[in-house]
Amino acid sequence: MISDRQEDLACLHALGLLEGPERDQFLGELAGSAELRERVGELRQAAAALAHAAPEATPPEELKARVLASAAERAGRGRSPAAQRDSARGPVLPTWTPWLAAACVAVAAVWAERQYLAVRSENAALSEQRRVALDSLQRAQDQLAEARAAIADSGRRVAELSARLKDEGDLAHYKISTLASMLGNSPAALAVAVWDPAREQGVLAVSRLPAAASDKDYQLWVIDRQYPTPVSAGIFVVDPVTGEARVVFRADKPVNSVAKFAVSLERKGGAPSAQGPIVLLSQ
Repeated sequence: MISDRQEDLACLHALGLLEGPERDQFLGELAGSAELRERVGELRQAAAALAHAAPEATPPEELKARVLASAAERAGRGRSPAAQRDSARGPVLPTWTPWLAAACVAVAAVWAERQYLAVRSENAALSEQRRVALDSLQRAQDQLAEARAAIADSGRRVAELSARLKDEGDLAHYKISTLASMLGNSPAALAVAVWDPAREQGVLAVSRLPAAASDKDYQLWVIDRQYPTPVSAGIFVVDPVTGEARVVFRADKPVNSVAKFAVSLERKGGAPSAQGPIVLLSQ
């Protein structure tokens, strides 16, 4: 265990202020104590940090004269009996040693506080990055859940319409078209459209069609020769995993005769007229 006297001498030694017999005696104690050597190393680090943290300043000219005068006055004074007893116990420390020790402790405390603040700031930044990532993940999961709910709802309506078609047992008056892929990178994409002219509604089944980007939507078009441009039949989304979709659709205008069906990739929410590239087209 380091004594108070050794703590004071360690502070002086770390700052290079220990001289003469006191220094020789302390070096002997330092060689025999690993704990004392470790403490001197800590104080030297604190002193180095203090040297970098303190602003540069030029001491006044009269400071040297005052220091020399004070040293001469102390050397000329007689030693009291109490001082002689203290000398028998060991070296007498200057009166300002406790202040220097306190300064060393303060420097060490400032350095430790700075390290703590730096680590806390880094942890706060990492926590914020984690929160942003979790928010993004939650939004993506919500969008996926909405898309799957829409597909499930469309699937139920397709099943209802298919059951009704089966009950009627007469498919002669239905328009059934196969839409082939126009995408070079997704030739396997395929769709089938069934149009009921009596009800002016239809069913579209899509498979292996890549999911649209977050700012895009697939839009179905009915081509009727009575109109100069294709008639919109609404937008739809596909399952991002399977590329499938089942939708019941109606045209925005009355349709007399369907010539073709087409699917284009439009901006989010759809467009009043076909503007994006055609991805699926019937023969």
